[in-house]
Amino acid sequence: MKRFLLAFTFCLCISNLFAQTSFKFAQITDTHIGGHSGEEDLRRTVEDLNKQQDIDFVILSGDVTEFGSEEELKLAKLVLDGLKLPLYIVPGNHDSNWSESGANSFRKVFGGETFFFEHKGYQFIGTTSGPNMRMSPGQIPRENIVWLDSVFKANPNREIPLISINHYPLDSSLNNWYELVDRLQARNIQFALCGHGHANKLYDWDGIPGVMVRSNLRAKSNVGGYNIITLTKDSVFFQERNPGISTKDAWLKLPLQKLAFNGHYKRPDFSLNNSTRVKVAWEYVNDGDLGAGISSDGKLAFTANTIGELFALDINSGKRRWVFQTKGKVYSTPAVSKGIVVVGSSDNYIYAVDSKTGKELWKVEANKAVLGSPTIYKGNVYIGASDGVFRCVNLKTGKMVWTFDQVKNYVSTLPTIADGKVIFGSWGNGFYALDVNTGKLVWEWNNGHANRMFSAAACYPVVANNRVFIVAPDRFMTALDLKTGKVIWREKKDDVRVRESMGLSYDKKTVYAKTMDGELIGVPVTANQMDVAWKSKLKLPYELTPSAIYSNKGLVIVPNNSGLVSAVHPKSGDVVWQYKISNGMVNPTLVTEQYIIASTMDGKIVKLYY
Repeated sequence: MKRFLLAFTFCLCISNLFAQTSFKFAQITDTHIGGHSGEEDLRRTVEDLNKQQDIDFVILSGDVTEFGSEEELKLAKLVLDGLKLPLYIVPGNHDSNWSESGANSFRKVFGGETFFFEHKGYQFIGTTSGPNMRMSPGQIPRENIVWLDSVFKANPNREIPLISINHYPLDSSLNNWYELVDRLQARNIQFALCGHGHANKLYDWDGIPGVMVRSNLRAKSNVGGYNIITLTKDSVFFQERNPGISTKDAWLKLPLQKLAFNGHYKRPDFSLNNSTRVKVAWEYVNDGDLGAGISSDGKLAFTANTIGELFALDINSGKRRWVFQTKGKVYSTPAVSKGIVVVGSSDNYIYAVDSKTGKELWKVEANKAVLGSPTIYKGNVYIGASDGVFRCVNLKTGKMVWTFDQVKNYVSTLPTIADGKVIFGSWGNGFYALDVNTGKLVWEWNNGHANRMFSAAACYPVVANNRVFIVAPDRFMTALDLKTGKVIWREKKDDVRVRESMGLSYDKKTVYAKTMDGELIGVPVTANQMDVAWKSKLKLPYELTPSAIYSNKGLVIVPNNSGLVSAVHPKSGDVVWQYKISNGMVNPTLVTEQYIIASTMDGKIVKLYY
């Protein structure tokens, strides 16, 4: 009798579980406002959706804008305000990777960057995809993972059917795809939705049905389109809708059922850490993404995160000693000098705090986000922002020394100071040398591209032999005359695809550059062409991370976009050791003669002795 009751109860639960009310919702994605036809295509879709009689709500799954600019975000919001249906929205890589606000304005304009809600017996959860401000594979921000855990804890019923939304596919397109997949598999996940690929397509993401849908852009057609998704008692149907024309027959039907998972997708491999020559002194795990490098005064290490914290870790123990809270995401690498730590924040301020206590000493307001990293030189702070202004501020007082207001687009780099000049690039294809004392323009160089994505804006410029060396997403390596800015040589090699990661050798004789094919090359600073005179034995997979390369007398430290730190011998090119911190992008590292401190974008920091 007891067995019968248990079986009956179980069957009743399963029956109730899938006795959901049928309903429809729409998924729009990849609207790319700011692109060629993005605004017109979205207006047409909004008008079309307002005429539909049976759509309950709309999901917009990322790449809302082309570049994530303030103007594009406000325009997108203006168009979407005309929608009469409830809207749930997450950003995509185009909204965050080139964002002048440091991916800060998206949540201000749209009220958030994640969502969770229940509708007619189903749960919907949306997360962001990154990459935020650093070219790399996508990544669900660490703070999103922390938030997701809190949502699931507050909603403990694991049997409610769940639908997940992210702009990226839940595969290796995301560095930490497995962190989300593992959590979804512990719930009653039915399927996951994405955009990004601009096509209607079915995937299998470790046993989870994954559905990519078409872009709202018209492309080569007369109009764009979106998907109408219908959930019935036991199935889900996907239909493409072309606004003002027709709704096509279902291109996909999936059963709604309790899924079983075999765990056949391979997770990241950390086995090389078992035989590495380095020793982990300590590890610190943060609750936010880390998009900044690390500085130190010898006793404390300073860095910042995307929940707005500037904080200090004890060099010896790794314990957090103090934290200073800003009101925006931080991608600026802190600089420290004479007991003062300086950093920029996407809340539009430059902050200076006491290095021992974290107490605010002064702050300077910019007109937009401050994403650039500060360089401190002879008692002054040099830093770029997103308002077209480069600033020189007195370190001790916070008073403005000079400003240069002719910068094209925003600055996210660390400026280099040499020969009485402060040198940096911007995301408007501009590259500048300013007088370090007056801020007057000494020379300006432009790479000739119309597309700002090719800007030499993410690399840290290298100066040696009276030359300025830069690499950029256009895959050119360029040597400019330090005094005049004239091109000495500028080359692009199909078999040496440089991008944005570079550095200078310890003896200042070689410029290092990392290629997209995962190789480390060296070009003599005296060469009159792109002479690849040295190549290491390092072989990384496909590489995108723009983090700078640093070296000491015996090692060249190379960060990569999936958590791996490699140490290469500067003469032989041999790989001396490697250590995998996580599967997230490695930020610029702090390198000393005895140890390095490295962080990854998913919130981990380690100190490694070698």
